[in-house]
Amino acid sequence: MNRPYLVAASTPATVRAVALIAHGGQERGVAAPRRLAPGLLRMIPIARDLARQGGEGGLLVTQLRYRMVGYNDGAPVADVRWAIDQLATHNAPICLVGHSMGSRASLLAVGSTGVVGVVALAPWCPPSDPVEQLAGRAVLFVHGLKDRVTSPARSYEFALRVHAVTERSCRFTIARSGHGMVRRARVWHRLTTSFVLGALELHAMPRRFSDAMALPAEDASDVAL
Repeated sequence: MNRPYLVAASTPATVRAVALIAHGGQERGVAAPRRLAPGLLRMIPIARDLARQGGEGGLLVTQLRYRMVGYNDGAPVADVRWAIDQLATHNAPICLVGHSMGSRASLLAVGSTGVVGVVALAPWCPPSDPVEQLAGRAVLFVHGLKDRVTSPARSYEFALRVHAVTERSCRFTIARSGHGMVRRARVWHRLTTSFVLGALELHAMPRRFSDAMALPAEDASDVAL
């Protein structure tokens, strides 16, 4: 593909908020992502759950299709920024939801105007990536402790750094679950949906998150489920 594109199941009559879904990929690769790629399929249930719970409140849920499957030199970061620019025409707050490579891209692109929060699922968090762009945003990390693709230890270290620039951040770990978010899937979905709706102020931010955010950084970054 020459350019990324967006897919939305339906558009509310009045868009009051936007959730942008960024799926996982590979470290390198210039081929276009397959339509039935596992990383893309993993995010469909979460997108549907968000649309079902937020649609009546004016939530537009969009899924990003990248130009290429690999992170390479930051290709998906540029794609997420492009998508944010397209969605800015709604004049509504945006929350990013990324998985794996999509988490890394979302965490780096979050500084764009209009983005109020980000959910990083099973995130890829190289220690060299900056965190200053997350200042003032609401940030949720979720990592399965059996993840063998992206490192829970790295996401903990990254979450500690993020907590230094925004107190509205927390990280939850899910026991007996891995990178694919298949085991204990309902926990992944519930955490994501409730945080997104809270960050976008369509619902009150659940106490589970506000209480976690109020903890010292080491505890806020390691809440076990």
